[in-house]
Amino acid sequence: MSVRDAGSESPSAPPCRWDGTDLVLELRVVPRASRDAVVRDGDQLKVRITAPPVDGKANQHLRRLLGRLLGVAQSQVVIERGEHDRSKRVRVHGPRLQPDFVPPR
Repeated sequence: MSVRDAGSESPSAPPCRWDGTDLVLELRVVPRASRDAVVRDGDQLKVRITAPPVDGKANQHLRRLLGRLLGVAQSQVVIERGEHDRSKRVRVHGPRLQPDFVPPR
């Protein structure tokens, strides 16, 4: 699992922001990747996941991955927008860990 910066574009909207104690992420999901990775890409975070986009497996894998990275249960990771799209808005309730892609509070 890796986290890196894909470029130095100036984002028009932050790919992640705090809403009280919740973290809101704007994501672009790439299913069927060779490995899991989070990449900062302009105004979104690109999340590569190994799961296929079939029968909700990609969304479940995404929730599990983000939960592990942010130190919360999978149930605290909610897909607010884009359940059936590759572009998603995800809300994480009360993350306990702060990886590199998360801005300071």
